[in-house]
Amino acid sequence: MKSVGVIGAGSWGTALAKHLADNGHKVSVYSAIASEIDMLKEHHEQKEKLPGVMLPDDMVFTTDIGEAVRNKDILVLAVPSPFTRATAGSMKDVVSDGQIIVSVAKGLEDESFCTLSEIIKQEIPQCRVVVLCGPTHAEEVGKGVPTAIVAGSSDLTDAKIVQDIFMSDNFRVYTSDDPYGMELGGALKNVIALAAGIADGLGYGDNTKAALITRGIHEIARLGVAAGGKRDTFEGLTGIGDLIVTCASMHSRNRRAGILIGQGKSADEAMAEVKQIVEGVHSAKAAVHFAEKYGVPMPIIEQVNLILFEGKKPEEALKDLMTRDKKPEAV
Repeated sequence: MKSVGVIGAGSWGTALAKHLADNGHKVSVYSAIASEIDMLKEHHEQKEKLPGVMLPDDMVFTTDIGEAVRNKDILVLAVPSPFTRATAGSMKDVVSDGQIIVSVAKGLEDESFCTLSEIIKQEIPQCRVVVLCGPTHAEEVGKGVPTAIVAGSSDLTDAKIVQDIFMSDNFRVYTSDDPYGMELGGALKNVIALAAGIADGLGYGDNTKAALITRGIHEIARLGVAAGGKRDTFEGLTGIGDLIVTCASMHSRNRRAGILIGQGKSADEAMAEVKQIVEGVHSAKAAVHFAEKYGVPMPIIEQVNLILFEGKKPEEALKDLMTRDKKPEAV
């Protein structure tokens, strides 16, 4: 049995806390939001973001970051990506040397264009970071639906430690030595999922969705390899696997927001209606930055940015994608 601190009590943090407790580990859950912790203490259920998933009676809930972090075998950082830097900064003085922090959110920072593991290392230089991601919805993990995911670190020993802690008969964990590629895939697929949702909102069909997923992974892999990721990563669970589940499921906040945008709502209106962080909106500008930096054309992501930030009509964006210059598929 390990002692685990989960930092973040949203849907994903709660689902992973439940999974880890089911695996026999002693789990503490932290949130900076007092009302959220009060709810968890009273009901042992994240009633707002993960209703129906009951947490064990002996799970600890706290607003004290020190209590959540100190003397833990492993920490799971599960706050939404826009809050990663601030949360990591609040943890740094209580994180011990060599502490493993598992980064489970997905996204790229707006201004610095850093991945989340880069942010964590900048704020907490004494820690070791492992990335955990793949095609996973909190709603299903919380219910024990069979799931496969990847633990990634440049040090495979650390990835294997995380693999051992999370692995179960309904939660299969693979390892990877390409955390950077994993994080790029996990962030960029959210932007493509917005495009898939926009197409759904416009009333288009399976043909359109298949084209967006296929051309979307082509864009992600091309950029990811140019930036230093490994092609196998984008052909695996954290690439095409994560893209499929995010583009196809109504559990996906990015797809749901995209549907609303396709139906005529603004990005702000869509995010307000979804009522959760829509990571793709926060990663879209960073994706264009990476595309320009590495000279990689990313037409789908470019059009999503025009819709989100420059008021382009979704119908016009789809038309412009369809009428681009003729070219071979592999280019």
